[in-house]
Amino acid sequence: MTHDHIQPLSKGGETTFENVCLACRSCNEFKSDLTEAIDPLTGETLSLFNPRGQRWSDHFVWSADGTRVEGLTSIARATVVCLRMNNSVIIVARRRWVISGWHPPID
Repeated sequence: MTHDHIQPLSKGGETTFENVCLACRSCNEFKSDLTEAIDPLTGETLSLFNPRGQRWSDHFVWSADGTRVEGLTSIARATVVCLRMNNSVIIVARRRWVISGWHPPID
C-alpha cells in the first residue's frame, strides 16, 4: 500500500488526514493526478470515488469469484476503469488470495 492524495498536490491538495488515503501502488500510479473519470455506461464525467467521504460498500461489490471489483454506481464504474482496478496482474493475485482464504476482505 502507498499513500495517495485524494486531491493531488499538483491541483492544490494538502497533506492532511482528510486528503490522504491508502491505495495499492498500481491504482495510485494509474490515478496519477486525476480527479475525474468517465463512466463507461453513461459517458458522464464524474469525480473519482473518495474513500474519506464515501462508503466503499455503497459503490462497489466483489464479483462472485472474488477477483473483480464491480461498480454499483456511476462514480464506481468510472473509478474502476480509471484506476484499472481489474487489470490482469491484480486479477491473478486476487485469485491466489481467494484460494488462500485471504480475499475478498470482509467489509
